[in-house]
Amino acid sequence: MAEEEQQVICDEGYDSRNSTLSKKSEKNNYHDVPEDVKESGCPECDDRRSDEPVKLSFEKFPENHEEQEKRTEIEKALKDPSSNVETWRQFALSDYGLINDDLRKKIWPLLVNIDQDNVEPAPKLDELKTHPEYNQVILDVNRSLKRFPPGIPYEQRIALQDQLTVLILRVIIKYPHLKYYQGYHDVAITFLLVVGEDVAFHVMEILSTNHLVECMQETMEPTQQRLLFLYPIVRGENHSLCDFLERSCVGTLFALPWYLTWFGHSLNQYRAVVRLYDYFLASPFLLPIYVTAAIVLHREDEIFREDCDMASIHCLLSQLPDDLPFEYLLRQAQQLYVRYPPSVVEEEVRLLQEREKVRRAEEEERMRRRRAAMQKKRDRAISIGFINRLLPQTLVNRRIVIVTTAFSILVGICAYYYKAQLPQHFRFP
Repeated sequence: MAEEEQQVICDEGYDSRNSTLSKKSEKNNYHDVPEDVKESGCPECDDRRSDEPVKLSFEKFPENHEEQEKRTEIEKALKDPSSNVETWRQFALSDYGLINDDLRKKIWPLLVNIDQDNVEPAPKLDELKTHPEYNQVILDVNRSLKRFPPGIPYEQRIALQDQLTVLILRVIIKYPHLKYYQGYHDVAITFLLVVGEDVAFHVMEILSTNHLVECMQETMEPTQQRLLFLYPIVRGENHSLCDFLERSCVGTLFALPWYLTWFGHSLNQYRAVVRLYDYFLASPFLLPIYVTAAIVLHREDEIFREDCDMASIHCLLSQLPDDLPFEYLLRQAQQLYVRYPPSVVEEEVRLLQEREKVRRAEEEERMRRRRAAMQKKRDRAISIGFINRLLPQTLVNRRIVIVTTAFSILVGICAYYYKAQLPQHFRFP
């Protein structure tokens, strides 16, 4: 690949500043697969459409002994009037989370300080159809069929889809400065299924103005900026792995749906999705980035077995295995958060971008000089070609002048010589 083309691929894959697009033009951004990946014929990426969510398995598993004990502790805490937000946070963060959806329905609202006895009833869908985002929301909701429990009656599924549409539109109508993005519905559907329509609205309202607020700006630049946190964290733990990822130019696109949807779009197991939601609801808003870093570090051996190119690494990382040890990964993410706090990582990203800015300026100047030199060579070649086209006619004209001049001189010499040889009386006076 030509040097200039390779540089473009690396820059687009790594530097968020190349993609400062409006939300309207960028709505499909986390579904977009890089051209290099498409051309590589990656089977994992070809098996399903890039905008199609993973089919979610709602399979239930029997509780193990530790889960049973924890469930008993949570049930006791719910009856204890001294229990507070910190109590629920510790349950949500510790192994196995909140165990089941019955407990989540009670505790998720408590984690975000929602009074379930004082919630607003949802409006009718017909009242919201004039919103400019209505059609886009409908398209996304219709694509979310695989995220609903299997086997539910048709009428119930349609009702859930309508509730999901209303839920999303209520939030963006109440907060018009927040911009809907594709993937928002993946978050909303999880809360809808667990806590119901009315409480889910208040949960999404709080998350949209806190945890997800950077994702709901006019452009995706703040989100892309956050995703750059991944590299300093990985470098701090595994320098060679970070170097490998940077050489591959894979960037952070593979992690975008994870961050935008709290992994809800990409996981196959419903129990894994709600377990992560337990954790994220009880954590600082950047923990999804640290979980992403923990996953990348955990898959080190798989990454090193791949070719060091964008297509191979993107295909590998964009597909989350079913057997990820999430309890271990969540503990690792918490440790990473302590070792590499956001303030430190943010400064490293800033310095990285400053160095990148200088490198870009130097690269652009080098390319400008190269283009100028190439243009100079092209101009010289054009001039030489023009001269070569004119030169044969010029040579002919010069030959004619030389021959004519030589002939005139010869005639003159002959005339002079002839005159000199004549007798005196034959000479003209």
